[in-house]
Amino acid sequence: MILLNDIQKCTGLAAVLFGLVFSMTSCFTGVENTPKITEKDVSRTIDALERRQPTMTLKPFVDSVPNWETSKRFFVTDDQVKLFLNYDQSLDSVKLSGKYLTYNGYTTQLGIDNRDVVVLNFMESGNKYSYNTGKTMNEFSSKYGLPLLVDMDMVNHYGTQLIGKDVYIKTAVWYDMTSGYKVQGRHFIKVHIDSLLPGNKVMPLKVAFTASDDGQNAFVWMTTTRETVNNRDYDSLFSSKDIHSNYPDITPEHWNLIVHGQVALNMTKEECRLSLGAPKMISRQPNQAEVREYWYYDGGSYLQFVDGLLNAFR
Repeated sequence: MILLNDIQKCTGLAAVLFGLVFSMTSCFTGVENTPKITEKDVSRTIDALERRQPTMTLKPFVDSVPNWETSKRFFVTDDQVKLFLNYDQSLDSVKLSGKYLTYNGYTTQLGIDNRDVVVLNFMESGNKYSYNTGKTMNEFSSKYGLPLLVDMDMVNHYGTQLIGKDVYIKTAVWYDMTSGYKVQGRHFIKVHIDSLLPGNKVMPLKVAFTASDDGQNAFVWMTTTRETVNNRDYDSLFSSKDIHSNYPDITPEHWNLIVHGQVALNMTKEECRLSLGAPKMISRQPNQAEVREYWYYDGGSYLQFVDGLLNAFR
């Protein structure tokens, strides 16, 4: 007979993970084949709980082409932007990455479908560029963006809300302020947001901060409500409240391991998830005496739990 675990009402993540459905035989003889819980299943549950953490809600940036004023500036994230621009052919050697284009008004031209489409005009160091939007003026929405360009009004909008704030960082994926290379950071410590800078073509914002524990300077990439990538938005990266206060049963020793992304024997599944993040896959192997649960991560590493506590890891 197939048995299903009841999903009990509780606040702990461990109980929620136990509540994910799995199959086992009633006699529990030997190691049974059980359906694997995929990364998508785990992430869906994790995300629902993570977003309950208190955050400082950011006022979204709302703007549209009809409201643009001349002198509006855009940061160029990649030299490939010239693939989208019209310009004097003699400017082929010009490198635009890291520079700023200044909006210089618009013109209209008759499109192939006989519509008056908007052509945006820009200046940079005396050079003129234009971009054919393919849209009429009444077709623009507040989510419209230009390829490979970051709107500096948007950067300033979020900067006024973030710069100078003390928050708790959720990710240990940090980047060095000088080299830009990824460095190992720490989860759930207080950081002071120093500045907000234009980012790259995928994630338009760089949040620069100082760590409270050792003064380390670093930054993280951040998206806004305009991008399709939503796992690097503000709520995913920061909390306005000390996250440790949500887990009063975690000892200082185990919390220190969590902050540094480490695990130790006899840690709970919730503690391991906080330290290493959600696994790619989970499988359970019950027998007459116990239930062994395996969490698999990238690179061949795994965690083995017996009766809910970490029993082995690699």
